[in-house]
Amino acid sequence: MKANLGEMDRFFRLAFGAILIGVGTVFGLFAPWSYVVGGVLVVTALLSFCPLYPMLGINTSEKVA
Repeated sequence: MKANLGEMDRFFRLAFGAILIGVGTVFGLFAPWSYVVGGVLVVTALLSFCPLYPMLGINTSEKVA
């Protein structure tokens, strides 16, 4: 599993994922979906790997080998 997320991509995934989880927790709006989508965004940001990117031929990582 090679990293395929760049720093900016990771930052926005982590920020948006945390916001979704927070909104679901605080306001209860769309709670199940916000936890699922927010959790996926946070986990992919922390792993620096998005499983969809290789299928689409996308790589935002600076380290292209």
